[in-house]
Amino acid sequence: MGLDDLLPFATGLVREAGRLAAARFATGTAVSGKIREKDDGTEVTPVDREVEVVLRERILDRFPHDGVYGEEGGEQPGTSGRRWVLDPINGTSLFVRRIPTFTILLAVEDDDGPAVGVIGHPVAGDLVYAGRGLGCWRQAGDAAPQRLHVSTTGRRRGATVETLNQVSWSEELLVALHREVFVLPAMGGSTDVAAGTADALVIAGFPMGYEDRAPLPLVVGEAGGRVTDLNGDDVLAGDGSVLASNGLLHDGLLELVAGIPHGRDFRGLLR
Repeated sequence: MGLDDLLPFATGLVREAGRLAAARFATGTAVSGKIREKDDGTEVTPVDREVEVVLRERILDRFPHDGVYGEEGGEQPGTSGRRWVLDPINGTSLFVRRIPTFTILLAVEDDDGPAVGVIGHPVAGDLVYAGRGLGCWRQAGDAAPQRLHVSTTGRRRGATVETLNQVSWSEELLVALHREVFVLPAMGGSTDVAAGTADALVIAGFPMGYEDRAPLPLVVGEAGGRVTDLNGDDVLAGDGSVLASNGLLHDGLLELVAGIPHGRDFRGLLR
């Protein structure tokens, strides 16, 4: 199956999973004493697992020889050379607190690297997706897809930079950005960077899982941007931090945060 066919299958899969997640969110299924804490301190609900099971079943029914890695179910090796990477509920803490901005993340990797990236917003009904060499697109509900492009901001000072996980950031990182750019909470995150409504996104402190980062190289890259970790290394092989930008600002932002500690012992505040 070529990317022209694989991408519609992947987007349809995320739409289906999104309808399930939105229905569970609407009824409050996940917030009735069924939340537990994983070993890394993050939350998980039965809905995380239910959505991942649906995704896995659909993928392996259609592509039985593909590998699948999911946040909740771990690695299931395949023999085809292709692997699907899943985060069934990205932002479980938002989900359980009745904040409707959680997402579903899906990426497909093959022998040439990232092949497909999809970010679904179940409650809003939005889908942002990209295929290698096929561009980055947003589709709202049943509307026609719109191609996305990053911003053309070339001046670092005063650029708009969305931020995520600030609770676990170092003071030095917060101050360095605050002095130079407009620091905003991450509303659409990487999709805002791809759409040009934010110039960059910084995620630091508590390291992001591989499944959280897997769609980013294509979603931002196919819109004309660039993604690395905060050290300038490959985001998928890096330290779990993220810098996604319009590309024009990337080196300047890396220079701004160079040598600065990224995180702090935020859990120490609870002791």
